[in-house]
Amino acid sequence: MAEFKNPNQQGGGGQDSRSLFVMMFLMLAVFFGLSYYRQKTNPQTANPQHVSSNAPAPTQSQPAAQQAAPDAAVPAPTAAKPSATPAVQAAAEQTTVVENELYRIEFTNRGAQVKSWILKQYKDSDNKPLNLVHTQAAEQYGYPLSLHTYDAALSTALKQALFQPSATGNVTAPATLTFKYSANGVDVTKTFSFDETYVLHADVQVIRNGSPVRALIAWPGGFGDQDHAEAYAGAEVDLSRNATEEHFAAKKVSGGDTLNGPFDWAGTSDTYFAAVFLPDSPGTATVATLHNELDVARTIKRTGFGSGSPAKGAINVSVLGAALGDTSGHTQTRVYAGPKAVNILRNIYSTPYNGKRVSLEPLLDFGFWGIIGKFLFLTLQWIHLHIVGNWGWAIIALTLIINVLLLPLRIKTMQSGLKMQRIQPQMDAIKEKYKKYKINDPKRNEMNVEIMKLQKDNGVNMFGGCIPTLVQLPLLFAFFTMLPKVVELRHAHWGWLPDLTAADPYHILPIVMVVSQFLMQFYTPSPGVDPQQQKMMAFMMPAISGYFVWNYASGLGLYWAVGNFFGIAQQMIMNRTSLGREMREIAAKRARRKAGAPVIQGKR
Repeated sequence: MAEFKNPNQQGGGGQDSRSLFVMMFLMLAVFFGLSYYRQKTNPQTANPQHVSSNAPAPTQSQPAAQQAAPDAAVPAPTAAKPSATPAVQAAAEQTTVVENELYRIEFTNRGAQVKSWILKQYKDSDNKPLNLVHTQAAEQYGYPLSLHTYDAALSTALKQALFQPSATGNVTAPATLTFKYSANGVDVTKTFSFDETYVLHADVQVIRNGSPVRALIAWPGGFGDQDHAEAYAGAEVDLSRNATEEHFAAKKVSGGDTLNGPFDWAGTSDTYFAAVFLPDSPGTATVATLHNELDVARTIKRTGFGSGSPAKGAINVSVLGAALGDTSGHTQTRVYAGPKAVNILRNIYSTPYNGKRVSLEPLLDFGFWGIIGKFLFLTLQWIHLHIVGNWGWAIIALTLIINVLLLPLRIKTMQSGLKMQRIQPQMDAIKEKYKKYKINDPKRNEMNVEIMKLQKDNGVNMFGGCIPTLVQLPLLFAFFTMLPKVVELRHAHWGWLPDLTAADPYHILPIVMVVSQFLMQFYTPSPGVDPQQQKMMAFMMPAISGYFVWNYASGLGLYWAVGNFFGIAQQMIMNRTSLGREMREIAAKRARRKAGAPVIQGKR
């Protein structure tokens, strides 16, 4: 293979190579961290015979004795006596549709529960209005707003009971819809109130033989956008106790476990949507966590090429749900069912408890780099709202802004590199002086002391070249965790990319990113770096970057590629300044002295 030579990138290795190793170590650490993060959040193959024994643990402020035992949740039945209430039930199944500008909810009087919950402003993968109900899970484990009790027979009977609705047909919000059922000593009333928002209010009471039954209102399992394997990875049970939020992935949720309050809010969510209960009485609220297994081989779709076709073979996934009730047996709560959009969540607050109330904004969790990720998204959202109307162009604009802000650091790095080149002959002389000593000889320490003193006297920071990397890595990782979680970018187009939160279906962008990163290495001087190390860096890092972007959110690849092209243009200009010319002249002299060394050719 023919060698490339670049007088900008000649070097003698040694002490100055440490900064390169530091940068490589940081990059590799981030990339393998990203790999671990993706592996950790991938959907696990569920074992239908296994039920997780780990449940969300009570907070330290909650006494263990407050953990409710299912057997104790239902009051002991009193002596059977005839119900004084006349039988109330419908003769046949009927539907009622409640609608506003945001949703279209179809209730059935069978169980007084929801059959479909259409979000008008969101589409599914087939570009149809999104049904928030996971139909397959609902058929097996119950529909939204069904009742969950600690008596399996009663729960089943209530789901099949034909309630008498206060209205049928189409109803426009704001409105109130009441379902009543009375038979065999059981009296049930379910009242739902609707307004113009995503929030509705539920009032539920079950009486059996004159005694209240602890009946919880439930969202039993999953969401309708979970039609790809990756969609189940983001499922979790979310709750807030004493203004402290907690998020539990599927492996930490046991089905049927009950936790006592206080609860500001509690519910379940996936990557983009949530169903959350905000109890009217946080102090007496209880939450049951629901964890079921579902074979989705018939309904799940593949990503990438052939994404419209069903997967083959059994695919067992975890489907999470939650139910909320009150220790009094009379459940009154608001219910939020909608997108995990910052502008919406931050305006929905819990009922005040102990003088505090909290919003639903913590539902959108950006992980370890959450503060940076949230800042990046809010900036991106502002650009989209006020400057460009396309999310792809907003990402490009944000990338350019970040790179302009980093320009002074890049200049500082180049100045540091020039200082390093100027003292390189003296550093080589010191190394020559001590090369006769073995690497474990104490005299070698004296060499390091001399080199460090020389660098200090000349204002050289051996890690100066790492500063831009140290700044950019948190931004890169924050982009990595933020982009796939914001519902605003879901199905957002740019160019040939149909969804900026999904991988490029044609893998054009990862290839462009790899090429641009190689060119970035090609044009950037690396004084004092061993040629072999520089060659490894130039080819290995673009390859690693391309591997991680290949099947990841295309918005990340867009951010990375645009940043690389900006850096290339910036470096080409800087190489033509007096600073760049001096660096090339010094590098050229060293190249002539080290003729024959395998190096990478760069364009002058």
